[in-house]
Amino acid sequence: MTERKTLKLPETDATEAPALKKKGRGWEISDKRLDVLHEQAREMRRHSSEAHKALAEKFSKADLGPYTFKRHAVVGSAIVDFNCHLLGMAIAIDEEGANETLSKRRDKSLNAVGIKVMRLKAQDILENMDDVLARITAGMRMRIADKQDARRAHGQQMREGKRGRS
Repeated sequence: MTERKTLKLPETDATEAPALKKKGRGWEISDKRLDVLHEQAREMRRHSSEAHKALAEKFSKADLGPYTFKRHAVVGSAIVDFNCHLLGMAIAIDEEGANETLSKRRDKSLNAVGIKVMRLKAQDILENMDDVLARITAGMRMRIADKQDARRAHGQQMREGKRGRS
């Protein structure tokens, strides 16, 4: 009878192992904090402002192809008014009396991970919806072009890398 071979893994300390990332899609957020954010977003969806409701209605009726905007979405440790995951684009509605310092800090952290934030004034949404929709459409086109450029650049790097190995 022959001896059975088994796979042996090197033993490591528990302190060396990286922490598993469960919810939050890779963001370093505790489960408790993420649950609080989702509950806050749910509450915000229940009690939306008039500008938010008007824009949400336009998005629900618009044919944007594969791009959808989710209302009061949790992105990392922030809640944005609308988020298009496929484009990496968020829309923030500036209400009167909002904390600008907090908004700028949130925008900076979202930009650091590749999410572009478009800021719209609530008053503009209520008074000039057509202009707002034109700005959103232009922003979406820019993000689509950015994504295509990044894809082309990545493909070019991959092709150059294969040539260098040959």
